[in-house]
Amino acid sequence: MAGNLNSRILRAMVGLTLTAFAVVYFGLMAYFFFIYEWLYPDAIYDESWRLGDTVMVGLLLAIGLTTASLIGWRLARRIVAPLKSVAEAARLVAAGDFSARAALPPASFGDAADLVADFNRMAERLQRAEAELAYSNSAIAHELRTPLTILRGRLQGLLDGVFEPKPQLFGRLIAHVDDLSAIVEELRSLALSNAGQLDLKLASLDLAVEAGEALDAMEAELADAGITLTRSLGSAVTSADKTRLRQAFVALLENCRRYAPKSNVRVETGVDGDAVFFRCSDSGPGLPAESHARAFDRFWRADESRGRSLGGSGLGLPIVRAIARAHGGEALILAHGAPGLVVEIRLPRRAAPISN
Repeated sequence: MAGNLNSRILRAMVGLTLTAFAVVYFGLMAYFFFIYEWLYPDAIYDESWRLGDTVMVGLLLAIGLTTASLIGWRLARRIVAPLKSVAEAARLVAAGDFSARAALPPASFGDAADLVADFNRMAERLQRAEAELAYSNSAIAHELRTPLTILRGRLQGLLDGVFEPKPQLFGRLIAHVDDLSAIVEELRSLALSNAGQLDLKLASLDLAVEAGEALDAMEAELADAGITLTRSLGSAVTSADKTRLRQAFVALLENCRRYAPKSNVRVETGVDGDAVFFRCSDSGPGLPAESHARAFDRFWRADESRGRSLGGSGLGLPIVRAIARAHGGEALILAHGAPGLVVEIRLPRRAAPISN
């Protein structure tokens, strides 16, 4: 492709030069052979001058063709070099090397720079997605292995008569099954969200009411964790899926209960321009600023050595963001000077759909 483009540019430049030469040459010939004699019938005919003029035109043609070839060659190199770089990087990406990047040659055109930058951003996203997929597969195996191992051990013990069948034992086994079911449902929700297939049943609701009900449902658990709760629930009416929003609110409160015990938690709802928000802030240990971007990654935990000992699967915040984005909103961590963590769900403020 590169060689073809090079030759096309060269042919175009040479053709342009030949066309310009033909116009000038035949125009001069017409002038000297017809128009000149008609305008100046008594002029002395000078054969040597006409021959010198022809030689000069031929010399100019040679200079023009050489110049056009040089300009066309340099122009072709400037155009083709970024394309070759992108093509080589694309072949590496297609072969599975997502770390490949296209290089921008010096003195490239602005459009070429945009092409290289867009390609590199795409390759970076592919590399990040590949890394997240590999990490997620490993994390899923790790998260499921522990409850499955416990279940198998308990069941094997019951089969061998090591454990006595008791309601308490069966209750613990059911709890492990519930944990597995919760992980599977969370993974399913994330998969549907990534595919844009997370179904929402939109209806008019007030975030203040929904947040209040979520707080009432978890008030005892938050109190057991030593959390002091403050409410500032302003009316924030919008159209959203009540069940999904309740799931997101509970996930944020659970996050506070697990990772910010004995802290002050403040829950706010309200309206901010064309958006409504649910904001949950705590005075716990929080996260370093450099970890804010990763907090919404699947299975990510601030302390990599911390597994499910605190009851978390590492899917809470990713579920929150997936639900917010499914509503056309966003979930984000807000920077603030005080210790702790502030997570906000922002949704567009809109009216409920009209049902037929």
